[in-house]
Amino acid sequence: MIAGLIAAGLRVFTGARAQGAAAAWEGDGPRVFFANHTSNLDFVALWAVLPPALRRRTRPVAARDYWLGGPVRRWLAGSVFRAVLIERKQVTRANNPVEQMVPVLERGECLILFPEGGRFEGGALAPFKSGLFHIAQRCPAARLVPVYIENLNRVLPKGEVLAVPILCSVTFGDPLRLAEGETKDVFLARARVAVQGLGPEPEAGKD
Repeated sequence: MIAGLIAAGLRVFTGARAQGAAAAWEGDGPRVFFANHTSNLDFVALWAVLPPALRRRTRPVAARDYWLGGPVRRWLAGSVFRAVLIERKQVTRANNPVEQMVPVLERGECLILFPEGGRFEGGALAPFKSGLFHIAQRCPAARLVPVYIENLNRVLPKGEVLAVPILCSVTFGDPLRLAEGETKDVFLARARVAVQGLGPEPEAGKD
């Protein structure tokens, strides 16, 4: 009930609406929603626009240091979003994020992932980290769904605490799969283009 109220409240406050979602939502099985990242509200907005049944089995991948930074965040991460909290500063073999994500997908659940590895403003996406490729290798049954989130950085700009109501959109693309023999660099470039292609035309002179 609390999760539903939070999702409904965010949709009202931000005007968040899903676009092009049919192919991304159809059928069962695990999937990874991978998106651009400009705001701390990104995964919440994406999570909020999912149909309730899909939302209940979708878990965001989020930074441990941020979401354990206070009692309210800890409660939201653990009790509401059921976030997969990962180490982003001192990654070792023992705390490898991929090893945390694979069991979730193998159970048939879904993940929200930001493969840029951090928040970036501007039209162009940063190069994707290798995690998405390794997930595609380890979990070939998972559908990889590109997503572009627009205007959310204006709702909660980086470094700000108070959000500002403004219309934002969450656009879902056609699911991807790792092609046979496809290399890491080729796959990550293709995945990045799939996300970028859902957004507005990049500014002149930018990738």
